[in-house]
Amino acid sequence: MSSDLKTTATMPSPAKPFTQADPTRLSPVLAMLAAAALGGLSTTPSLAQDMPTSPSFVDDFKSFDRGRWYVSDGWNNGSHQNCTWSKGQVAVSEGVLSLGFEKQKLKDRDFACGEVQTKQRFGYGTYEARIKTDTGSGLNAAFFSYIGPNDKQPWDEIDFEILTKDTSKVQVNAYIDGKGKNEKLVPVPGGTDTAFNDYAFVWQKDSLRWYLNGQLVNTITDPAKLPSHAQKIFFSLWGSDTMKGWLGAFADPGRKVTMQIERVAFTALGDPCQFPESLACTVK
Repeated sequence: MSSDLKTTATMPSPAKPFTQADPTRLSPVLAMLAAAALGGLSTTPSLAQDMPTSPSFVDDFKSFDRGRWYVSDGWNNGSHQNCTWSKGQVAVSEGVLSLGFEKQKLKDRDFACGEVQTKQRFGYGTYEARIKTDTGSGLNAAFFSYIGPNDKQPWDEIDFEILTKDTSKVQVNAYIDGKGKNEKLVPVPGGTDTAFNDYAFVWQKDSLRWYLNGQLVNTITDPAKLPSHAQKIFFSLWGSDTMKGWLGAFADPGRKVTMQIERVAFTALGDPCQFPESLACTVK
């Protein structure tokens, strides 16, 4: 689940407060050409693709890549969200990207929360992240891809959402032109909060498959339920006072809650796998 997301540009430094830079909005055509000139979104399909994509990458957060990531700061996604995105809730230290949620009055919200998103868009391929969450009712720790009206595109989205009221499960989902109802709850042996787990999805023109720790847990092949627009990659940790039926009743955790990411990778279709543990090494 994702509301339309406002994009803000930031220039972060590892494990330090992030400073904001003014975003530059480009038309979709100019943005694509500029990204291609910078080695970003390709204007021609790669092997086994018919959708433009930015190149394959692996980020193990030894530092914070300013060319790859935006940090959301100073706004929220709507009335359902009880926190304000804050650059102060995003940090990189010792090979881990951490997003925080804690009580801190910012604008009209009583809590601050963290989100990052890629500057580039990605198409068909394997998306992977190694994540550990915290616990807490009324909170959502998410790894997903998304594009929407703010980028002058239809709303397409592919989700892993950990509703930390119950860390024994993760919800997978997909939205096509704003229409969801593809959700499935998947058990996470040992829980999302006790150790790092590997979350991945393989997006192809004719299928979308979700994997947990290398095991296939969900598949969609219906053409009407498959996204068809290149998307940005997001990580976010946020809360809600109103979405009780989904997230559970919100309770002030009384401490800082965190979501930790050790690694994220995108491997375009047809590219070789990039690290030994990659799902792209074994699943085609």
